[in-house]
Amino acid sequence: MSDITADAMPMMAHAPARVVVYNERIVKNAVIMAMFWGVVAFTVGVYLALELCWPAFNLGYSFTNFGRLRPVHTSAAIFAFGGTALIGTSFHVVQRTCRTRLFGGDALASFVFWGYQFFIVMAALSYVMGFSQSREYAEPEWYIDIWLTVVWVAYLIVFLGTLMMREEPHIYVANWFYLAFIVTVAMLHIGNNLAIPVSFFGAKSYSAFSGAQDALIQWWYGHNAVGFFLTAGFLGMMYYFIPKAANRPVYSYRLSIVHFWSLIFLYIWAGPHHLHWTALPDWAQTLGMAFSIMLWMPSWGGMINGLMTLSGAWDKLRTDPGLRFSVTAVGFYGMSTFEGPVMSIRDVNALAHYTDWVVGHVHSGALGWVAFISFGAIYYLVPVLWKRTGLFSNKLAAWHYWIATLGIVFYITSLWVAGIMQGLMWRAYDQYGFLQYSFVESVVAVHPYYVIRMVGGLLFLTGALIMVYNLIRTVNSPTTAPAAALRVGA
Repeated sequence: MSDITADAMPMMAHAPARVVVYNERIVKNAVIMAMFWGVVAFTVGVYLALELCWPAFNLGYSFTNFGRLRPVHTSAAIFAFGGTALIGTSFHVVQRTCRTRLFGGDALASFVFWGYQFFIVMAALSYVMGFSQSREYAEPEWYIDIWLTVVWVAYLIVFLGTLMMREEPHIYVANWFYLAFIVTVAMLHIGNNLAIPVSFFGAKSYSAFSGAQDALIQWWYGHNAVGFFLTAGFLGMMYYFIPKAANRPVYSYRLSIVHFWSLIFLYIWAGPHHLHWTALPDWAQTLGMAFSIMLWMPSWGGMINGLMTLSGAWDKLRTDPGLRFSVTAVGFYGMSTFEGPVMSIRDVNALAHYTDWVVGHVHSGALGWVAFISFGAIYYLVPVLWKRTGLFSNKLAAWHYWIATLGIVFYITSLWVAGIMQGLMWRAYDQYGFLQYSFVESVVAVHPYYVIRMVGGLLFLTGALIMVYNLIRTVNSPTTAPAAALRVGA
């Protein structure tokens, strides 16, 4: 049983020890594939940045142009890298916090994992070949969406079944966030992808909605994909791996519950802020803005809870590179959840809308929050799963941290400047009431910042490659952890 760990678990003071066997192979596979997809996503992102700087990199082929590769990048980053990390960590966390093996046996868990990988490959191939719904973060056509629905229902059955079979009476808060992510994403996916195929065997479909209603449904989905896929799921990661790495309890468990319920209630209403200054009714735009501003409170409550968990353990940041990534991720989470509500204010949005400021905001969350918290979890998991005393090289992990952090700074600051410059140029008028700048002039003005953005992405990719090398050397290391490290919950 090389893929599993048997842990003795005392059930009561005088009862014989009960042995629980965890499925670790599925988590190992997820760690490997998450890093693979991460490198793919970052590489395609750097190539797209090159295309924006120098359009000749489109190469004149249909399958290498920006329009086809862009959804490959976004889907690889969000669903392939992020989604695989979420599936793997959720399976790891739910087994250990519930003290039971995954529900449904290895076959059902394997179907979820490999079925999801199949979805990723099919989606990427369809984008390159030119098949797309043209819906942000929901580009796959109807037949791929149906397959994902089947896989996602199986995922819910495994996760919820494991919770119901738990030997631990309490459901730890990380599982609350993971479960909300699974359930809400299922609802969003089905609602946003209601479509009518052109023919039964056709590869093209049309949305069941139209006009402003279609736009509202799309951004109800789009923003809550951010809220529940890229926020709630990764908060589950934060609430497990930061306390584990710091060897400290969550700073305030009560605050974590308040954080959960307020975030879940508020986030679902924020989508209309993507449609300011459109045909959407003003009351709906104002509703989205109001709930977006209110999201400051639970978001920063979660950030404070994550950071304060390190009270009495801040010294571990010097010696634990995974914890360093996780804590920095929480800082980026706080920054992104401050910037987002600011950008949702109508008068600010008038400047930011359609500019690269939005792209900078998205990447501060995607790179700083999602990728960094995933890196922190993976740095923790690899020695635990492969029974190593530690990483092959903490120095290489430190190089990864500083190179990736510098890359994020280059990326987001360049796009902040470029975006605000675009917004100001597009709304500048001369004394006669004519536009002062043409659109082409704004493109020329931001070109240097696009080059800086490309350099930032290249630095981030370099850091990820260093991480891959470090993890491979860690796995191949002959050193094994002492037996004490195999205790329950290790």
